[in-house]
Amino acid sequence: MKLRMHENSLFAILWRSPWWVSAAIALALIAVAKIALPESYASYAYFVALPFAGMGMLVAWKQSRRPSASRVAQTLGSLRAMAASEFFATVDAAFRRDGYAVKRLTAAGADFELTKSGRVTLVGAKRWKAARTGVEPLRELHAAAQAHEAQDCIYIAAGEISDNARVFAAEKRIRLVHDAELETLLGRVLAQS
Repeated sequence: MKLRMHENSLFAILWRSPWWVSAAIALALIAVAKIALPESYASYAYFVALPFAGMGMLVAWKQSRRPSASRVAQTLGSLRAMAASEFFATVDAAFRRDGYAVKRLTAAGADFELTKSGRVTLVGAKRWKAARTGVEPLRELHAAAQAHEAQDCIYIAAGEISDNARVFAAEKRIRLVHDAELETLLGRVLAQS
């Protein structure tokens, strides 16, 4: 069973924020605890800040592993220049590398069915060169997921994603994979080929 933080919990928000936000909260807590606690308990101020300092270190580590903007641009350029068959082969190889059983679909809205640990995920993968993804491809993916009784949906886009599409994806719990996350998913496969 995979544990998930509530989307709006304090630590979930800190996980999405820059590392220095957690570090600043930790320092502020130390200062407040040293002022508010009696002299004999002042040494406990560091323990009050420990979860936030730990979160700051985790976020700094996560952010240091993100690909650079130039690497993201290079990967996106490579993906947009590929033929559709080559793009789909790259996506297939990336998910297989991550331990998924991958099945190519011809259904409207979905290109792949992934299975891992009994969970079924449908994937829509688009490499449009100059297109901006709107809501319609996400609606098609969501409908396909319901028809296949899939637990999760992933939409991969090498182009831009409209604000309306982002809102729809959040409402329907469709994971959008683009930009840095797309480079992380496909970059190693591209580097090997």
